[in-house]
Formats: sequence, structure tokens, C-alpha cells
Amino acid sequence: MRPEVNAARRRPLGLIALLAVLLALLTVPAGPLTGAHAAACGTANAAQGRTATASSTENGSFAAANAVDGNTGTRWSSAFSDPQWIQVDLGGSQTVCEFVLGWEAAYAKAYQIQLSANGTDWTTVASTTTGAGGTETRAVSGTGRYLRVYGTTRATAYGYSLWELAVHTTDGGTGPVIPGGGDLGPNVLVFDPSTPGIQARLDQVFQQQESAQFGTGRYALLFKPGTYNNINANIGFYTSIAGLGLSPDDTTFNGDVTVDAGWFNGNATQNFWRSAENLALNPVNGTDRWAVAQAAPFRRMHVKGGLNLAPNGYGWASGGYIADSKIDGTVGPYSQQQWYTRDSSVGGWTNGVWNMVFSGVQGAPAQSFPNPPYTTLDTTPVSREKPFLYLDGNDYKVFVPAKRTSARGTSWGNGAPQGSSIPLSQFYVVKPGATAATINAALAQGLNLLFTPGIYHIDQTIDVNRANTVVLGLGLATIIPDNGVTAMKVADVDGVKLAGFLIDAGAVNSQVLLQVGPQGAAADHAANPTTVQDVFIRIGGAGPGRATTSMEVNSDDTVIDHTWIWRADHGAGVGWDTNPADYGLRVNGDDVLATGLFVEHFKKYDVQWSGERGRTIFFQNEIAYDAPDQAAIQNGATKGWAAYKVDDSVNSHEAWGLGSYCNFTTDPTIRMDHGFEVPVKSGIKMHDALVVSLGGMGQYDHVINGTGSATSGTSTTPSTVVSFP
Repeated sequence: MRPEVNAARRRPLGLIALLAVLLALLTVPAGPLTGAHAAACGTANAAQGRTATASSTENGSFAAANAVDGNTGTRWSSAFSDPQWIQVDLGGSQTVCEFVLGWEAAYAKAYQIQLSANGTDWTTVASTTTGAGGTETRAVSGTGRYLRVYGTTRATAYGYSLWELAVHTTDGGTGPVIPGGGDLGPNVLVFDPSTPGIQARLDQVFQQQESAQFGTGRYALLFKPGTYNNINANIGFYTSIAGLGLSPDDTTFNGDVTVDAGWFNGNATQNFWRSAENLALNPVNGTDRWAVAQAAPFRRMHVKGGLNLAPNGYGWASGGYIADSKIDGTVGPYSQQQWYTRDSSVGGWTNGVWNMVFSGVQGAPAQSFPNPPYTTLDTTPVSREKPFLYLDGNDYKVFVPAKRTSARGTSWGNGAPQGSSIPLSQFYVVKPGATAATINAALAQGLNLLFTPGIYHIDQTIDVNRANTVVLGLGLATIIPDNGVTAMKVADVDGVKLAGFLIDAGAVNSQVLLQVGPQGAAADHAANPTTVQDVFIRIGGAGPGRATTSMEVNSDDTVIDHTWIWRADHGAGVGWDTNPADYGLRVNGDDVLATGLFVEHFKKYDVQWSGERGRTIFFQNEIAYDAPDQAAIQNGATKGWAAYKVDDSVNSHEAWGLGSYCNFTTDPTIRMDHGFEVPVKSGIKMHDALVVSLGGMGQYDHVINGTGSATSGTSTTPSTVVSFP
């Protein structure tokens, strides 16, 4: 152990030596390591998040990955002997122009910097025998895929210890380095309390977006920390509103953030694709209104009053999702058919319709499904809040919250939130017109991605290959594959964060639209899972779209935290053979967790789960409306494809709070054997499931397998199963 971990096991240090060690330990680099030469050779750290290995580690707390995780509070530390090395795979051949070493107290007096094309044959590009510790920066010139720091002489009796290793590169001579940072583009509107005409500008955006369900406008409304008076921010389609503080309470509205349904005659069931995040509200009348349906997250909000989830007059609503929020007053869902609330606190909850699910929510109603229909888990097994843009002084950064286990309550209510910050200079700020080739070049260079509001047509897959990469969208940025490619693929690496964007299927069929991990992925990511948050997928609606599978998850331990995967049932390019799509979500990875899963209208399984130890907390589904007849949905001897299918080979799976609804408008005589199909094994456990026939437009014979009573008539009354088996 290092002296600060277990000092009692060490020989007493002299006072001067002890003071030197303590001073060195307190001198942690204040932010990501960037040398003076970086501006000339590219500001991105090509090593951050890449795969790192080492000759040894002091113990499991000081892994090689800590030196390239972008967090200057974690470190790699070696065994207490010479020589030792740490190397990083840059993901491809790179021309290295600078390295930066952020040493802890145990530094190298003599070391070499080496490059290799294959990780076996090394060329030394820099060396010293007079290393001084602290932060060392040197310009170098050399090309290789692998960079190694090879220490030959320690400066202390302990090992070699690096807080962070940064590597700056050019692009190998094939073109200019893609710069990080820059402005946020024309569709990001940034306000401060002194900005004139705020309300008029908000009204202008809303008037444009209120009913533009399949329009091309995309907007992010961002508010600098401070207090804003007399604000009523109505939020329309493809509009996100957010505060730019580190805490919601840094940005306060004496006013409201409102979603209503005036554009649709008081029916809120189509209030999709919008979001509110990171604000504190003092509602004018004591209660804020957020009457939404799917794909409309309410995250990291503090409502100093009540929250109404239904439209004015309590017309129909079909949402929704709250996370990491504090509602001081009572939440009233009223006509909301289903809702999921995670890791939050509420002052009360008034009612439920079909399916109200809570995990890790302080003040949640007690478990009582099906009457009232409350499914309540005391904690959420694994969660990591969505990354978000904020201002640190005048500098934009993205905060990446830390993973939590057995979470309960908000991540921000007890002091500074846990996590790390990434400066905007480490992001390629993607703006409309950017090509997939440029986006991939930026990723290969080591940059993260910040998609500004817009629509992005791509002709090649966006490949996210580096661990810990953040891909963050603002204003429901929309990615469309034009030629049948997969829109985005994530390698089988640790800690990728995908958040805040929409993938819209193109007119040419894509086999998969979003793939998390290649087929056959098997690496363990339990300590640092990939997260998919507020990532929505659409097939049709805005025009003809085709995809065989919408989202495929192959990487173990992935967390899917709020997604709506939708084969369109209305809009343009809609029909049984016009926007075909077989599968919504297919999970092959083990230990995958879904919190807030909305999947609808696919021609075969909406969800098919093949991985072991999968868990789902809240599932909402409607079966495809437009099946022409019973034969069109026949699955062998089974009537209909289940909404949620766990493969027969699976031995362990658990799910809570599940609902499937049928509305066969083309042929109301269609029947489904069941909404849910699972193997009957001791490790398979399903809790609080229901099926509903909407007005008698089709019927279910059972809920799960052959269990649960059939729906019947036109009463829209759920059939329920509290526990299976």
C-alpha cells in the first residue's frame, strides 16, 4: 500500500521527507493535462479512455486505466521495483507530437517514452535521467499505435505513480487536426438574467415547434446560472431546456417550464421528443405542468411546488419519465396511463391509472400493484446520471456523474455531485453539415462528440471505439443513415456514454440502427458500464424508414436508462410494408439493466432478451396497430409475437412493472396468446405485469405465457399478474 493508504505499515519518515510527500500528494493536477505545445499539435488527449496496460499494479485500486480516465483524482501505481512500464493503445496509428506526465509523489527519475506499431517492437522517442516529477511536458515526433512510458529508475522507495498520462497527436499527415471546442452553433440559444426579450424569444421558438411533430427545427434553450423572473417556457417538439449550473438550484425560474396539449385539442398522447433538465422552478400558481408522452425526460429538476403530468382539462396523456429530480410538492399524474420515476424525491403522489413504477424514490407510494397500480423498489440497482453541459466560470464543460449502486434520492442534493468534468476543448462540437468521415476522424483523434441541434445525414457508421467516450446531443439532434448503414456502433470497451439524441431510420433498410458492442462481445464492464440515456430510435413518421433491428446490445453490463424505440404508427411513410421493422431491442449481453424501457409497434418481438441476468425496471409497449389480419402476426403455433420475449436458453432474468397494450385498428378481431413470453425456470421472475385491450381493438388471451386472465370487451380494463411464476 502507498503511505497515505496504510502509513502504519511503513518505516517512519523524517519530518522533511514527510512534508515533501504530503505536499506532492496535495499537488494533484487541477484539470486535464494539456501541455504548451498542444495548441500547435492538437488539443485533444488521444490517450484518454483508451485501453491501458502495465507491467504491474500496486493493488486493484491503482489500475493502469486510472492514468487515462480523464480523472486527475485517480492514478496508476506500480510495484516497488525497477523497471516498470505503462502503455496505452491509441486505437490506430498516430503521429505523436507531445506527451504530458502528471506524476504523483512516487515519480520516475529515469524513463523512456517509446512508440510501437504492434505493441511488441519499440522505438524510443524521448528519454531522461533527471526527471523532476510533478507535471512533465515534452514535444516529440514519432508515429505508432502504442505509446509506452518505460521507467528504469525510481525517485523514491515506492513504485511509479501517474495521476494522468496525456498524449497529443496530429493526424499522421492526412489532413489538419480537428479542433475541439468552439461555439455551439445557431440553434443553441444561451440566456443570462440580463438578456433582453427572453420571453419573446421563448415564445417565438414555441410557436414554431408547438405542432411540428415531424418538422426539421431543433433547439436547445440554455440558461446561465442566476434567477429569472416571470418566465413561462412552453416547450414544443425537438426542444430541450436546461440550466448551465452544476446544480439545478444554480439556475432558478420564478415561473414555469410548461408542456400542454392545446395544439392537439387537449390530448397529450403525442407530446414526444422534448426535455427539461437542471433547473429549479418556483411555479407561478404553485404547480408546474409537464403533460407529455414518450421521449420527454424530466431530469435533474427541482420543482419548489407541485407537478401536474396531465394536460389542462385532464385529457389523455401517455408518458413518461422523471429522474434525479426533487418535487417538493405533490405529483399528480391524473390521466397518465403509465409513468416511471427513478432516484428522486417527491412530496406525494396522487393516483395511478395502469402502471406507475418507482425505484430509489424518496416519498414514493408503497408497493400495492395492481390496486393502486404502484410498483415500488426501494433502490435502483445501478445508475449513472446523464452527462450534461454546464459553465465553470466562462468555460463550457460536460459533467459526467459517477456510477451509483443501490441508489436512492437525487445525485445532487447532498453537496457537490460526484463525477468528473470534461472541458469543451475535448469535444468535437458537431454542427449541421458535418460528415460521418469528419465525425469518425474526430473520434479517432481522441475527441468526444457534442451534437448541436440539427439533422445529420451520414453515409458511414459512426464508430465509437475508445473507452469513456461521451456522445452527447443537444436539442434532440437527429442522425439519419442514408444508405442502409448502421448509424452508430460502440466497441466492447468500458464506460461509453451515449445520451440525448434521436436516430431516424433511412429509406434504405439498416440491419441495425444502434449497436452497443460487437456480436460475441464478452468483456466485463461491471465497474464502468456503457450507458444509453435519452437515446430514441424512430422508424417512419418523418418519412419512409426501414430497419431490421433498432437497437442491439451485445456488451455486458450495459445500462439502458430511458429509451423510446418506435416504429411509427402515424405520420408520413407509415404502413405495414412501408416502414417495416422486425425487432425493437435485442439484448445479447449479460447483466444488462434497463430502467425506463419504452418499445412499440414492431412486426415481431418488441424486446427479445437472450443475455443472462438481465433486469428491466418499467416497460411500456403497444403492439403494432396496423397488422392486416391474424395471419400477418402468426408466430408458428403462437398467436402473435410477444411484446417482451426472454429466450428459452436464459436461466436468470427479472423484471418489474410491465405493460403491453393492443389496438388493432385494421382488424379488431386479432388475438394475442400473451403479452409476455418467458421460460419457466426458478431464475426467471416477473413482477407486476399487465395487458390491456384499448377499447376492444383486439384481445390478449393471457398476460405471461398461459398465466393471467384474458382481456375482453371494450372496457379497456387491464388483466394483471402480480408475480410469475
